[in-house]
Amino acid sequence: MPITENISNMFWFLGGLGMFLYGMNIMADGMQKTAGGKMSHFLGMLTNNRFMAVCLGALITAIIQSSGATTVMVVGFVSAGVLNLTQAVGVIMGANIGTTITAWIVSLSQIGSAMEVMKPVFYAPLLIGIGSLMILFSKKQRYHTIGEILVGLGLLFMGLEFMSDSISPYTDAPVFSKAFEILGSNPFLGMVIGALVTALLQSSSASVGILQTLALNGVVTTNAAIYITLGQNIGSCVTALLSSMGGSRTAKRAAVMHLSFNVIGSVLFGVVGFVLFMIYPALAVKSISAVEISMFHTVFNLTNTALLFPFANQLVKLSGMLVKEKEEEREDENSEEAVALKHLDERIFESPAFAIDIAALEVVHMGQITMGNVKRGIDAIITGNLEEIEEVYKVEKTIDHMEKMLTEYLIKIDNLSLTEKQKQVVNDLFYSVSDIERVGDHAENLAESAQYLVDHKLSFSGTGVDDLKEISNSVFRSFGHAIEARQTGNMEAVRKVSQYEDQVDNMEEELREKHIERLSKGECVPSAGVVFLDIISNLERISDHAYNLAGYIKNEL
Repeated sequence: MPITENISNMFWFLGGLGMFLYGMNIMADGMQKTAGGKMSHFLGMLTNNRFMAVCLGALITAIIQSSGATTVMVVGFVSAGVLNLTQAVGVIMGANIGTTITAWIVSLSQIGSAMEVMKPVFYAPLLIGIGSLMILFSKKQRYHTIGEILVGLGLLFMGLEFMSDSISPYTDAPVFSKAFEILGSNPFLGMVIGALVTALLQSSSASVGILQTLALNGVVTTNAAIYITLGQNIGSCVTALLSSMGGSRTAKRAAVMHLSFNVIGSVLFGVVGFVLFMIYPALAVKSISAVEISMFHTVFNLTNTALLFPFANQLVKLSGMLVKEKEEEREDENSEEAVALKHLDERIFESPAFAIDIAALEVVHMGQITMGNVKRGIDAIITGNLEEIEEVYKVEKTIDHMEKMLTEYLIKIDNLSLTEKQKQVVNDLFYSVSDIERVGDHAENLAESAQYLVDHKLSFSGTGVDDLKEISNSVFRSFGHAIEARQTGNMEAVRKVSQYEDQVDNMEEELREKHIERLSKGECVPSAGVVFLDIISNLERISDHAYNLAGYIKNEL
């Protein structure tokens, strides 16, 4: 064969590989956008019911077309404290089952080989054409996302066809038969090759797809395919292991559980396969099809899950033995910053929809901390408790730090692939963080007023204290319902914020007039009166910020 033809075939193979990987990537991206907040609903369904966790892990992986992305998210969720390790092991088991979907998509090329019109590649240009038109000319985000999925699917099938065509002239070459003969006779070597290729590509789906492409041309032996496939399952753990580096001990344990699960299953199947091929040597050297690889991949993951499902707690314990806890790590995980910002884990960026939900949870967390600080500031004003005043200053530093970290986190989310609606939510979360931080500043102002009253031995009249309690209660309700609205999306909570905000505005104006009247009658000390007016002004502004927070929710619904 001329050297130019060899070079041309190599270019076709590399081009096909690029199209296959890129198509898989943009298809998965489109699937994630389509799933959107539904995946968050799936996560919310997770309980200690391990069977449900397995099912949801399989479903989510089938949707986003990547077990690596799922396990990286699981590591992130475990690190964030959203999932515990018992729940995580079920999701990881399910992710291995869900990833077999991609192998079946690839094997469609052979299922339809009986009739040209049934082959997916026959429709690939049409899918790319329709998808491209939807991306270019559709104004609706939903159709734009569907277009991405169609283009990705079309490129995937075109890439497979390019790779297959470039390899077909060499199917009789001795290099292939010799290579697979070596890999088939040495289980360890076959598994290592499968693991290395998968680790390099960061995708077991992609490496299985390449193996199936070779199988389409009849050059893959059964024993080699099985050992390589087992290795590919081990290699798929690398993404999560890399992701857990630098993370908490719990995150590392989640990644190690994934590795332990796949290694145990692969070793068991490898031993059974080796014995089987010793007994039936003809089966070992028989060619294997892409469909049969899909079948084995599915049977392996289903059987492995069934075998190890009862031993999930033992896998959790094993991860604890393999990943030892250091004293400094224990201190770091219990530090104030680690607790306050525990949800903000960049591993969750694998799914923008999840990342947005986690950011929203942390905004709610920040709001709840701030709400507690406002109450603490009012209590300090009424009681003159110096310890509460100091606590307000301390918590205010946490709120400021949360504002900085949340803003940086949201900026990173904003640079991900988002739908228009998701971009709207991210913008609203930016504004929400700013409003909550301003409420924190007003809480600090209240503490300063309390400090002034203590330092100058001032106090309010009984009527003044009662008035202060009344307006404070309305402010607490207004801000509390605003946080509830962000947490639940409840429109009733939004309406209540508006009602209490109007009430606070009226009360602030009324109390200001009443207090000025008391001052004119000499019923209050003037210096105390100035502080009182400053306090109710801060409370009214807190209510304004609560109204802003509720308004953002209204925009999203």
